[in-house]
Amino acid sequence: MTVQLRRATGHDLDALYRLEESAFSGDRFSRRQLWHLLNRAHAETWVLERDAEALSPARLLGYGTLLFRHGSDRARLYSFGIHPDARGAGLGRRLLEALEAAARARGSARLGLEVRVDNRVALALYRRMGFRLERWLPEYYEDGCAAWQMVKALEAAAAAP
Repeated sequence: MTVQLRRATGHDLDALYRLEESAFSGDRFSRRQLWHLLNRAHAETWVLERDAEALSPARLLGYGTLLFRHGSDRARLYSFGIHPDARGAGLGRRLLEALEAAARARGSARLGLEVRVDNRVALALYRRMGFRLERWLPEYYEDGCAAWQMVKALEAAAAAP
C-alpha cells in the first residue's frame, strides 16, 4: 500500500468528515467545523491518503490540523486522528513529523496539544516524539474526561513536508 502525505483542500471535506466519524467516538467536528478549518481558519490540515488501487473504501487514513495565532510562536495541534484500520502501522508518527515540520516552516518555536488522559496510545506517541506534560485540564472533554496539555519545543526551521 502506498500512502501519500499532502495538505488538505476543500475537496477533502466529505472524506475528512467520514474519517472524523470513524476515528472518534465523541468530541467530533461537524461538517461545518471542518469546512471552516479548511477554508477560513488560520490553520493547516494535512492528510495521509491511500493510493487509489487499495481495496479499502477509506481514502484518507489520517489527518492533523494545526492552528496558528498571529503574534504567537506557539502552534496548536488542534485535531489528530488515524483511521482505526490503519493504526499501529507508524502512520501517526509520520503524520506528526510532517505537522511539526509545517509548524516550523510557519515560524513556530513550540507545538502544543491536548490529549485525553485515557488515550494511552496517543500519550505514548506524543511522549516518544518529545512532548512533555504541561498542565492538567479537568473535565476537558464533553464526556467529562480530563486532558493533559502537552508541549514540545521545535528545533530550528526545517523544510516543510
